[in-house]
Amino acid sequence: MKMTSSNLVVGILLFSQIVMGMLGNSSILFYYVILIFTGKHLTPKDLIIEHLTFANCLSIISKGIPQTLSDLGFKNFLDDIGCKLIMYIYRIVRGMSLYAMCLLSCFQAITISSRNSRLMILKHRAMKYIGPSCLVSWLVHLLLNIMTPVKVIGPISSKNVTNVMSYGYCSWFTSSNVATALYMFLLCFCDGLCLSLMTCSSVSMVNILYKHKRQVKHIHSAQQLLKVLPEDKATQIILTLVCTFVISYSISSIRVIFTTYSEGSVLWGVSVFIFLEICFPIFCPFVLISNIKCSFKLFLPCCSKRYLPPNII
Repeated sequence: MKMTSSNLVVGILLFSQIVMGMLGNSSILFYYVILIFTGKHLTPKDLIIEHLTFANCLSIISKGIPQTLSDLGFKNFLDDIGCKLIMYIYRIVRGMSLYAMCLLSCFQAITISSRNSRLMILKHRAMKYIGPSCLVSWLVHLLLNIMTPVKVIGPISSKNVTNVMSYGYCSWFTSSNVATALYMFLLCFCDGLCLSLMTCSSVSMVNILYKHKRQVKHIHSAQQLLKVLPEDKATQIILTLVCTFVISYSISSIRVIFTTYSEGSVLWGVSVFIFLEICFPIFCPFVLISNIKCSFKLFLPCCSKRYLPPNII
């Protein structure tokens, strides 16, 4: 693939994104590692964010780095095995990110609705299974995307193959048989289910926040109204992440359609879509970090004996 000025510009921008994203996500992971080694208790939300952040790191590595190298003019840096591995990892973490955001959104919706006795019971039951459910989700996505390595081929071997979508550094073999259609339907159904649950829980949270704001407005003074409750602030953060994730997921879906009908001469367009697509794993950690109450002690939670580690959300 011949490198153009458009590829070079997008490649430089992607590289800047990757550096920022890896620093942000590594900071969050390092924060949790310190909490674990100092014996601090992780809440269910912490466990979800921990898995989400790890998936973000792998997403940046598996999608951002290969595309950046391709845009900067590197050729054939991945063989068949490398392409299969990279694309397989990306498909797994993409599904895991969707599940983690869905779980985080639903759990927060239950948390702020806990005045309902039934939801309170559901919350306490759910807290026991948050960690195991995240581990099971990794296994499910490992199995769900098992066909990905079969359909991915390297750039060298793809020269004499028809029905291929090219990503510049790797290619995706396409087929239109019944088995492929059923497999794609299964993937779309799982993604659609998570997106539906995420949307419903987000609408529920917005509705609860709106009702709460109206109640507080009639009860408290203007000065007290300016104070945001911790749960309300956490909900606002999660809603921000959900909106960003949905936009990123939509761009990812558009990219798949774009690559299906595009030719090799417009591969710079694929780079632009990927640049926008990986905005979520880069934006996510900074939203979380910016809301830590004691950011100065982010990496030093054990400096003070009386210090209690702040929840990220």
